[in-house]
Amino acid sequence: MRVLVGCEYSGVVRDAFLARGHDAWSCDLLPTESRPDRHLQENVESVVVNCNFDLIILHPPCTALCVAGNRHYSETKERAEAISWTRALFRLAVARCDKVALENPVGVLSSAWRPPDQYMQPWEYGHGETKKTGLWLHNLPPLQPTNIVEGREQRIWKMPPSPDRGKERSRFYPGIARAMAEQWAIS
Repeated sequence: MRVLVGCEYSGVVRDAFLARGHDAWSCDLLPTESRPDRHLQENVESVVVNCNFDLIILHPPCTALCVAGNRHYSETKERAEAISWTRALFRLAVARCDKVALENPVGVLSSAWRPPDQYMQPWEYGHGETKKTGLWLHNLPPLQPTNIVEGREQRIWKMPPSPDRGKERSRFYPGIARAMAEQWAIS
């Protein structure tokens, strides 16, 4: 299966699909942290338009979209543009690919666009922390929990300021990435 993971610099989701033998690629404006031979450092829209994939998973930047950004982005032009871009990106991916998922933490997309098809928590996939995250799905089933664990730490919310805070907050959970690779590659 050919898989594109858009707006992913870390390679976590891409690598989960590679580990299962799929032809997986990440794409982001930032350089990747691993496997540069499997990363397209460019605009995700041009990759979606010009390539043929069986599955596209999108992680649009959540800074202006998530609840944590309300204090800074409520009623701003940046938020309106982020909502518009995210909806357009999802529509573009659906027009080019049969199976599409878009992931984003709890935020304005559920009211400004539509509710997600599923909410999930990291602790349902082996990570003892909370970060309620939505999945907007096209021709994909909701993810089923794979490893419910104890612990409900709010690590992301409590993260102190640092130069890499934004990148660390956006890093995806490997347990959820494995569930995507295991459950969506056969659907």
